[in-house]
Amino acid sequence: MIHINIGSNLNSKNGSKFENISIATKLLINFGLNIKKISSFYETPSYPNNSLPRFINIGLIGEYKFGCTKLLKNISLIEKRLGRMKSKKNDPRICDIDIIDYNGEIIHRKLRNHKLNTPHKRMHNRNFVLFPLYELDKDWVHPKLNKNIVFLMSNLTSEQLLSIKIAE
Repeated sequence: MIHINIGSNLNSKNGSKFENISIATKLLINFGLNIKKISSFYETPSYPNNSLPRFINIGLIGEYKFGCTKLLKNISLIEKRLGRMKSKKNDPRICDIDIIDYNGEIIHRKLRNHKLNTPHKRMHNRNFVLFPLYELDKDWVHPKLNKNIVFLMSNLTSEQLLSIKIAE
């Protein structure tokens, strides 16, 4: 199964952060992702600058028959279609879509304008990835670290555990 995380901390011409995520999800389906499960919406402070707008994130699980490189290209198209612009790292953004895990494969590829790394390099330290992932797949094991989702969540800081909530 493929695990994807979608986040937004800016409203757009398409509407709210929630609508940005919903549109991104529909576009992933249009590009051939067969979604099996979608998590709740989670809200977290922006990192590392908590004064920036709060993020909304979801996780989803699906299947994709066209390969990880094609999926990454389609994700880039979706982000651009929704209005994502090149910006500094950790700046606010309309849409951010990350491949968290691609069928348990360990992948490191440099493509034209993108790098594809699965499992996602920092996912094990991110509450906004781990909480939705746990909701969707309580038996998931990190392919590289060989640690289960419960272990990874237990290593989050108190601040990370307390700063995430189901979005309203």
